[in-house]
Formats: sequence, C-alpha cells, structure tokens
Amino acid sequence: MNPQAEALEKMLTRLKLTAIRDQESRLMFLGYRTLYFKLAIWTLAAIMSGIAGALYVPQVGIINPSEMSPANSIEIAIWAAVGGRGTLFGPILGAFAVNGAKSWFTVAYPEYWLYFLGLLFVLVTLLLPRGLMGLAEKLRSRRAKPAVGAADLHLREVKS
Repeated sequence: MNPQAEALEKMLTRLKLTAIRDQESRLMFLGYRTLYFKLAIWTLAAIMSGIAGALYVPQVGIINPSEMSPANSIEIAIWAAVGGRGTLFGPILGAFAVNGAKSWFTVAYPEYWLYFLGLLFVLVTLLLPRGLMGLAEKLRSRRAKPAVGAADLHLREVKS
C-alpha cells in the first residue's frame, strides 16, 4: 500500500471515530457498523490500561484496594479537565499540573487538598472549558494576529 493510501485510510478512520463520538446514530444510518469500531477502541484502551497498571506497581512497590478509591478516579478525570479534553497532550499536562499542586497542598494544607481539587474542577469547567491546552491555543492564535492598530497607523501615514 502506498503512503498516500495509508494516510487516507488513517484520516477516514479518524473521521469515523469522531462521527461515532458525535453522532453515532447518523453513522449507523449511513450503513457503518459502529460496534466493531467501538469494540476495537475499547480493546485498545483496555490494553493501554493494563500496561499502565503493570508499570504502576513497580513504581509504588505495592498495590492495595485503597488505590481504587473514588477520589483517585475523580482526580484522573480532573487531569483531563485541567489539561484539556479532546487532546492527546492535555491530560498529560493536566496530570503534571494537578500532581504539582497536590504535592504542594498536601504539605502546606493537607486537610484542604480535596476542597482545592473540587474548586479547581469547578473553576476550570466554568472559566477554561477547553483546559490549559485551549488556553494555550487561544494565546497562540492571539500572537499570530498582527496588531491592527499599529499597521493601520503606519499605512495612513504613508498614504498622506
């Protein structure tokens, strides 16, 4: 298979997965069997989770049932919210940001850590719906736009 055909297939697969996420019923109406795509993605996620779990145990030394507490699961969801949903790098950035805050808060104010975590989630949801990645994208697009006022002023001086 040539590289252009492979790139087209990857693009079409990505579009199908996005369509399943956004409008699964519409894709089913078009004749696609979404079950197979969802099963493949679910299996890939399970494999990645298994590998992550296998790498986690040597890191911490021991695993016990308290590691599966709701607070830990909520914290992982907050990583994605803080970093940016819908991106690959966003949850990684969110994990570093939240764990950095956790390291500081649990030393300085250990009894307030979960309150801070809840407040962080509410504020990010309200003020930064696309997370830190969305904020970075917005700042990047602002820098790319030229300063209209200065350019217009220079052009007006040249014309007159």
